[in-house]
Amino acid sequence: MELTQNSLEKDWTFLRKLLFRISAIYFFFLFEPWSYIQQIPGTYYVLHYWTDFLEWIVQGLNKSLFHIKEVLVYPNGSGDTSFGWAQQFSIILVALLGGFIWAILDRKTKSFEKWEYWLRILVRYSLAMIAMTYGVLKVFPLQMPYPLLSQMATPLGDFLPMRFSWMFIGYSHPYETFSGILEVLTALFLFNRKTVNIGIFMACGVFLNVMMLNLCYDIPVKIYSMNLFLASIFLLLHDVKRMLAFFVLNQPVESNQSWEWMANKKWKKIGRWVLKLAFFVIIMVIPFYQAYDSYQQEKKQADSKPIASGVYDIPVFVRNQDTIPALITDTLRWQNLIMEKGNFGSVASKDPQFRQRYGRGYFNIKEDSISKMLEFRKSSSDSLPFAKFKYKMADSSIYLWGKFQADSLHLILKKSKRHFQLSENQFHWLSEANR
Repeated sequence: MELTQNSLEKDWTFLRKLLFRISAIYFFFLFEPWSYIQQIPGTYYVLHYWTDFLEWIVQGLNKSLFHIKEVLVYPNGSGDTSFGWAQQFSIILVALLGGFIWAILDRKTKSFEKWEYWLRILVRYSLAMIAMTYGVLKVFPLQMPYPLLSQMATPLGDFLPMRFSWMFIGYSHPYETFSGILEVLTALFLFNRKTVNIGIFMACGVFLNVMMLNLCYDIPVKIYSMNLFLASIFLLLHDVKRMLAFFVLNQPVESNQSWEWMANKKWKKIGRWVLKLAFFVIIMVIPFYQAYDSYQQEKKQADSKPIASGVYDIPVFVRNQDTIPALITDTLRWQNLIMEKGNFGSVASKDPQFRQRYGRGYFNIKEDSISKMLEFRKSSSDSLPFAKFKYKMADSSIYLWGKFQADSLHLILKKSKRHFQLSENQFHWLSEANR
């Protein structure tokens, strides 16, 4: 394969070569080219050496230089853990030092035109893959789900900024789908070299918005989103002279051929199309189908049993044969119970036996329909329940009685008339007053 003649430049300045070297090392660590094959069975036995090597660098630099924390916390749903920051600082340091050492050892190379092309290919396809992955999760609103009844019953001021932003986006499926379509289009435009320019522009806009959301709402994916925006800017800067002339100076420019790479042999041309088709199917078609299938499964999700989803008042709450009144000041009494689809729910109680989230205690239930028994667990992954209750349905009420820790509990659930306006999905073309 050869680059088109118009895209080649003879000699690079020292600064440009240095910046390329630093960028190459940085994005090599960030996007890891072999990540495209890590799903192939058996590759773990080879790739884990790289993971171990990277961890050795991060742990070593943290102990000797960064001192972020004595014991680093690994990513756990949050990407901004102490290990995440130590890894980010390590990659920056390794890229800077590696770039300068490379420049000292290699003074004869006049340019890295071909290597820069492949670096841009790596960054471009990595951004396309990431945009597609997150985009389809928004097209079929899965990433930010619609607010739960439990969340609607939680005072607004109790939420952390991240959860607040998640519910803000998840509340409107059309808006979430719209943002997902933009990310999917970004991926598709980046995939085709004839539309790559508009794809890079869209990537800058999409990932800038994601980065600002993460920074402004304290969403713990700050490092990742900043790197995605940086990668988009890296692609954009390659064509900065033409864009400055066209968009700012109102000057005519030639077409951009820096993405053209002509195959000089037939097998290379065929191989390029085979690889591109494989990438399209694995990275784009399959995630789209998986997201669609998950969305359909979620729509078919059955209601909770035996307690149907909804809000329930608890007029009677008896602990050890002592009736406890519904006082707001009592943080351990169950003030109300909310069931969600999927056999989980929450109670208005700060009892630590529950999984506490934003002032409510969350739980999962498992029914034994033969013995008419309900088992309460902190989460679906727990093997042992923290409470067991017998249940009975009568007179439009649900009776529960059993053991809760060392106490015996007896309570009655009644369907509440509590209504949340937020669940109505109101929309008005005509608004005579500000609501």
